[in-house]
Amino acid sequence: MGILNFIKGQALEVIDFLDDSRDTLSHRFPDNDQEIKNGAQLIVRESQMAQFVYLGEFGDAFGPGKHTLTTDNIPILTKLKSWKYAFNSPFKADIYFVTTRVFTGNKWGTANPVMMRDADLGIVRARAYGTYDFRITDAPKFLKEVAGTDEHFRLEEFSDVMRSRMVSVFSEALAKAKVPVLDVAMRYSELGEALMPVINPAFTEKYGLQMTSFVIENVSVPPEVEQAMDKRASMGAVGNLNDYVKFQLAQGLEKGGTGVAGIGAEMAVGMQVARTMMDQGAVTPSAPATAAPAAPAATAPAAPGGMPDLLTPAQAAETLGVTEADVMSSLEAGDLKGKKIGASWRVTRKALEDFLHS
Repeated sequence: MGILNFIKGQALEVIDFLDDSRDTLSHRFPDNDQEIKNGAQLIVRESQMAQFVYLGEFGDAFGPGKHTLTTDNIPILTKLKSWKYAFNSPFKADIYFVTTRVFTGNKWGTANPVMMRDADLGIVRARAYGTYDFRITDAPKFLKEVAGTDEHFRLEEFSDVMRSRMVSVFSEALAKAKVPVLDVAMRYSELGEALMPVINPAFTEKYGLQMTSFVIENVSVPPEVEQAMDKRASMGAVGNLNDYVKFQLAQGLEKGGTGVAGIGAEMAVGMQVARTMMDQGAVTPSAPATAAPAAPAATAPAAPGGMPDLLTPAQAAETLGVTEADVMSSLEAGDLKGKKIGASWRVTRKALEDFLHS
């Protein structure tokens, strides 16, 4: 609690505020209905400023030092239309002591997800939190927009008042910066520094504050967006979808795939291996008819229920070991040949084999 010094009597002769706490932003000097004497001493300590308010209007402000209150050194107050007597007699005015030092390590965060527009993902809901440092640079604006007429405005109250405003300014700054959500989640420290020139003008203009540091500690998006980002990153690492499908088939063979998908994969990969061996001369074409007949090849067991000549995208996806969405993308792009029957796609077994051999 601050220690207030004043001379009891009809008029105040010494006005000062000694704050022994670390969380006071502004304090209104309690005059106990006393008037200020002409020639009174105003003492303002380091990291303080004293703001006069007369009948609701902001008057003079004083920085650190010892000031004698006379007509000559407070010209703004004496020029207010409602001031009649200059300092020929005692007067009454509200005096606010405002702390101007830097307040560090203040937390901010989104209580609810904020909407962000992303060029790649569209409208995305995101949560974010971090810390910031600030100082008061414009006392009249701060008193008017944040502290109001509070007698003792503390840091805890400030955090409550500013929480939603911080999120609003952060959202606006992020929208102006046009930073993709993927970059937000990967470059916290750089983004905090990059947003400072966007956040500071808004804070100074609206609230009389200057942000000296703004740190983003975490940005999180809904699970479905995380999955989309993971899939995008995976496809970027895979590169060519055709190579990806073949890789998936090879993985399936190593694990001993069964059923329609397993047999289809084995058949397709087997044909590809045979073709490769023939191209490399490791296997020669079949002998002419005059040669001794080859032993009849063993008939491979049929898949349960057999593989249909026309497959749905879901069946083709199962056969290839990929997702149905991947098959649809390949059909629409023309990489995988198919037939459109009404509103539905169908894929031939030959088209699958050609796709694997491409």
